[in-house]
Amino acid sequence: MAQRDFHHPYQPYEIQKEFMNALYDCIESGKVGIFESPTGTGKSLSLICGSLTWLRDHKRKTFQDGLNEIVDDDEPEWMNEYVRREKKQAALRNRADLESRLEKIRAKEKKIKEKYEKGEPPAKRQAPTTATDEDADEAQFLLDDYESDNQSSTKLHDGSHYTGLSAETRALMEQINSSLGDKDEATDDLPDELKIFYCSRTHSQLTQFSSELKRVKMPPAIDPEDGHETSCSGDNPSAATEEFKHLTLGSRKNLCINPKVKSLGNATAINERCLDLQKSGVSVERKCAFLPTKETEAVVNDFRDHALAKIRDIEDLGVLGKKLGICPYYSSRPAIKPCEIVTLPYPLLLQKSAREALNISLAGHVIIIDEAHNLMDAIAGINSITVSLAQLRRSREQLTVYLRKFQNKLKGKNRVYVTQTVRLLDSLIHYLLGKSTNAEADGIANIGDLMAGKGVDQIDLFKLTLYLKESKLARKVDGYIAQVETRDAPAAGMKAQSSRNLLSGTKDSVPTLTHLQNFFLALMNPSKEGQFFFSKEASPDSLTLKYVLLDPTMHFKEIVDEARAVILAGGTMSPMEDYSRQLFSYVEPSRVMTLSCGHVIPPSQLLACPIVSGADGSPFDFTFGKRDSDKTLLNLGLSLLSFVQHIPDGVVVFFPSYAYLDKCVAAWKRLKLPSKPGSEPNLLWDALGATKPVFMEQRSQTQSASKPSVVPNATVDSVLSAYSNAVAAGNGRGALLLSVIGGSLSEGINFSDALGRGVVVVGLPFPNPHTAEWKAKMAYIRSKATSWGQNGDVAVREFYENICMRAVNQCVGRAIRHLGDYAVILMLDGRYGEKRIQSKLPGWIRGSLLPTASMGELTGRLDRFFESQK
Repeated sequence: MAQRDFHHPYQPYEIQKEFMNALYDCIESGKVGIFESPTGTGKSLSLICGSLTWLRDHKRKTFQDGLNEIVDDDEPEWMNEYVRREKKQAALRNRADLESRLEKIRAKEKKIKEKYEKGEPPAKRQAPTTATDEDADEAQFLLDDYESDNQSSTKLHDGSHYTGLSAETRALMEQINSSLGDKDEATDDLPDELKIFYCSRTHSQLTQFSSELKRVKMPPAIDPEDGHETSCSGDNPSAATEEFKHLTLGSRKNLCINPKVKSLGNATAINERCLDLQKSGVSVERKCAFLPTKETEAVVNDFRDHALAKIRDIEDLGVLGKKLGICPYYSSRPAIKPCEIVTLPYPLLLQKSAREALNISLAGHVIIIDEAHNLMDAIAGINSITVSLAQLRRSREQLTVYLRKFQNKLKGKNRVYVTQTVRLLDSLIHYLLGKSTNAEADGIANIGDLMAGKGVDQIDLFKLTLYLKESKLARKVDGYIAQVETRDAPAAGMKAQSSRNLLSGTKDSVPTLTHLQNFFLALMNPSKEGQFFFSKEASPDSLTLKYVLLDPTMHFKEIVDEARAVILAGGTMSPMEDYSRQLFSYVEPSRVMTLSCGHVIPPSQLLACPIVSGADGSPFDFTFGKRDSDKTLLNLGLSLLSFVQHIPDGVVVFFPSYAYLDKCVAAWKRLKLPSKPGSEPNLLWDALGATKPVFMEQRSQTQSASKPSVVPNATVDSVLSAYSNAVAAGNGRGALLLSVIGGSLSEGINFSDALGRGVVVVGLPFPNPHTAEWKAKMAYIRSKATSWGQNGDVAVREFYENICMRAVNQCVGRAIRHLGDYAVILMLDGRYGEKRIQSKLPGWIRGSLLPTASMGELTGRLDRFFESQK
């Protein structure tokens, strides 16, 4: 087979060629791929060049095959050849027309950029001041008559569960798309292109991908006529290279340009307010002025052409929407059709309701999910939900206030369903209050116990959730409560403020009843897919109910079934077995393709070693029952001190949890170094600081030891900045950074060059197997083991270890970031000496893994390693 030209902007490494060829073959064969390429090996460019080379090749071949099929036996060959040529010229003209239009936009934007080096030209339309809810009469909060019990009128339980959009939203999407497309000849003329859907976790990662995409240039899918149109001039729309048609999709939170809606901050609150402003009963003055209409079709088409004219990230689309005075969230829809590559975050791809709202069809297209080590957690997170006792009580109180005002005006089904909602809330409140005296901190919540309240067993949950969606009860209740609070606050003073705290919660919070609607939908989920749990902390109001998705298979199956090929890619996908078992168990093994690439660096630039015993010679045992002893803590501190004395520049140490990091630091501040005759013993902590300045990852004020939350970006940035400045100070002294596995510094942070000459992992971050949630996960794995051809106990052990090692692999992947980088990776725990654990490390680390060594042997190896890198 001839060597493929992937149009890589640089000279690719051999592992990049291997990756791109495997990716090309995977897509061509319509397979499911699990690809691992270490961070720092140019994975993004490999994904771009491999997939888009296939895309252009496939389009070229498909078009040529279509020409070759033009054979009319009743006509002479010259006539068939003429028809083929005319068809090709028509396709080239269509492409030239589009490229010419886009080229004019590029030239216009270039002039604008030169003219306005700062600031923006004024928007074509200005949004009128949006009236607030205080302007409305109380009548708007009264429920419309509701008589429909037709269960087929709106599909709610469609695999997306409580994340589904309401019938109103779906109708709105159809109306908007219809208004944009009925008479839009330009849109109708644009082909519905075969696409690459590229998905990643965050918009920052998508922005980075878009910047890499700008580097790549490829020839067009349709070859120009022989001897013609071969110029590479940027002024020629039919040049030998053709710009990629790219679009980034985002949520309302990312793309909304209505200042009053955008200021709400919370994604759900923004969604709710956006839909509120579009309701049929809302006056023209209160509707969103940026929403596309039939009168603004030309502006929408202008937005589409500008979006396609150059590669833009999500911020660029927001700026473009402001310039044109049109909503970028809705106006991006027509730009999807002619795209070759669409980038989008996890939720927009993984939620069926989100795909339907965007009019995205995955049928026959290629799906690439990057940073896919998070995929199963992302699916579980999207389809799980938690409610607290405080939220239940708040919703109950809000409904009580609402009923006092409107009870006599409620008729028919409204009275029935509102009463059922109150009963269901009372049942859930009663259940949680019953658990307040429970000795256990958490446990499984049986669905029968959750719905054991008076008359609750007679409730048809499907009809009730359908009613809540169609009646907009939550929005009406929240709107009325907000009006009451605003009206009464000046007169009632502090009393009204107290009522606000009780009824509405924090400022601009999502209506709690809206959140609880989603929990009601979870009550209808198949029991085999997930499980309900209760948990409690110190105060009674901290009691919570949680639905956890245990089986992600069916929630990803529709994507796999529809797409031509699905590729999961990441820097640390090892161990890979869980993806095959939990996401692709129904896929023929021959259709699943795996690849684990090596690193770009030679083995001589990496020293990796399991450390099974410490400075005092005693074994490292960081199991939960033994890791807290002073002997273990002192041994760990002395070993770490020895390491940092022999590793130059920056050293990053990852601990299994924030709680254990705090315990270690506290111990080192009181434990002393073994003293020499005639000398005063020094504190271990002071000795570490004298060797390298020490910095610690911080957890937020709201974090608990058992449930750490995300550390604010400002805190992360300040710690990183201080650490980086210390390393950059020179002299090779560097600094020591104490971090947490699974924390903010364990993923997405580059400790390249001097920032990470050493990475040390302390222990293995196994989850607590004694929690109710983990017991349920283990039971689920054991129940599925037979279908995987495994013993139940073996499957549980594999799953448990795989979860742990994926987190470890994320940490050790922080060090080597490019071809010239070098680092030491030390893994402290006796279990790292086991072959079974070592087999779950990425291949590029296993290839450089040294046998275990004593502390004396290790320090000698460290000195020789860093001497060899000079």
